[in-house]
Amino acid sequence: MHDLKKIRQNPEIFKEALKKRGFDYDIDHLLEMDEKRRKLIAEAQILQEQRNKLSKEIGFLLKEKKDANEVIRKVKEISNRIPEIEKEIEELEAKISQDLSQIPNIPAEDVPFGKDENDNVVVRTWGEPRKFDFDPLPHWEIGRISGLYDPERAVKIAKSRFVLTYGALAELERALINFMLDQHTKVNGYTEVMVPYLVNESTMYGTGQLPKFRDELFICERDNLYLIPTAEVPVTNLYREEILNIDDLPKKFVSYTACFRREAGSYGKDTKGMIRVHQFNKVELVKFSLPEKSYEELESLTNDAESILKILGLPYRVILLCTGDLGFSASKTYDIEVWLPSYNGYKEISSCSNFEDFQARRMNIRFKRDRNSKPEFVHTLNGSGLAVGRTVAAILENYQTKDGNVQIPEALREYMKGKKYLFSN
Repeated sequence: MHDLKKIRQNPEIFKEALKKRGFDYDIDHLLEMDEKRRKLIAEAQILQEQRNKLSKEIGFLLKEKKDANEVIRKVKEISNRIPEIEKEIEELEAKISQDLSQIPNIPAEDVPFGKDENDNVVVRTWGEPRKFDFDPLPHWEIGRISGLYDPERAVKIAKSRFVLTYGALAELERALINFMLDQHTKVNGYTEVMVPYLVNESTMYGTGQLPKFRDELFICERDNLYLIPTAEVPVTNLYREEILNIDDLPKKFVSYTACFRREAGSYGKDTKGMIRVHQFNKVELVKFSLPEKSYEELESLTNDAESILKILGLPYRVILLCTGDLGFSASKTYDIEVWLPSYNGYKEISSCSNFEDFQARRMNIRFKRDRNSKPEFVHTLNGSGLAVGRTVAAILENYQTKDGNVQIPEALREYMKGKKYLFSN
């Protein structure tokens, strides 16, 4: 959510920023509604003052036993007009709020201009893609051959784009979750939190999923609850309508959850395997930061997500998203993409973003610099640390062996009873 006062003070900056994002919206119309609203508020205040003054005059006239009919008539006219104005103000405020809720965040100054993902910028790469002396298999084929990956029964139980795994493959995913949580809590300094998977409408609105992305969500209509698309949603709402102590910032949380996405409009994309599914596991990183420190926190959060891939020995690259590819709520985003031999290229495994005060305004999360200072909005950040299913896919493909087995990365072996190979007893 944007500060209307800032838009009023810097309309050209907002126009240019939204143009860079490819978002078509008439800022002038918003400001016209705002100006009309403020004029109506001023008119209502004047009328209320006039009514109060005239009411006193009526009392004086009646006390003096003089004719008060004309003054009474004026008071009635004013009393009839004030509710009309208040209704106009209420309607304008609802329309302004609705419009503001659908205007995306503006890009940070160093975000490159571009129309789509083709204009994103590679910031850095790590690791060298493995050169195979045999034809490597995609992860879904490795899973099928082992008998531990079963999309057909997943479809029977639910529908397409759900996955089902058994045995060592399920154990690998559980091992990855535990490894990621341990790395982020014991090494990177995050506090683990377990959160609800079902949240209310206010919670979805707070992080920007509503109203714009309603079609992407799974909705439990009977209870008016939503399945979370990411742990970002409940974790960032932890402090909704609260004022934080400056000494407690930054606050850093890590949360494992299942995530649920309808993937509306994505049919035909990445339909095989574990890359784009309706339900997946993810370990999420969330930060609440001082405004002046949030971009430092974005760099460290991205490094924390990268640390998982480095320890696992999985080649990756970091991409700075251009203005046209930014998410709705983000000011700046780094995507981390892992190397997948089946694509002969990189696929997103984490997205790390700074939202500045965009989400905090929607949730009213603030802090005070001292006892006497005015509350300010915090900055919020999040990133995947990492998407677990995609990490499983990356391990299967990058660590596969010529004889059809999969070597387990050394860091994961203590989480898998010391096994060195996935399909061994």
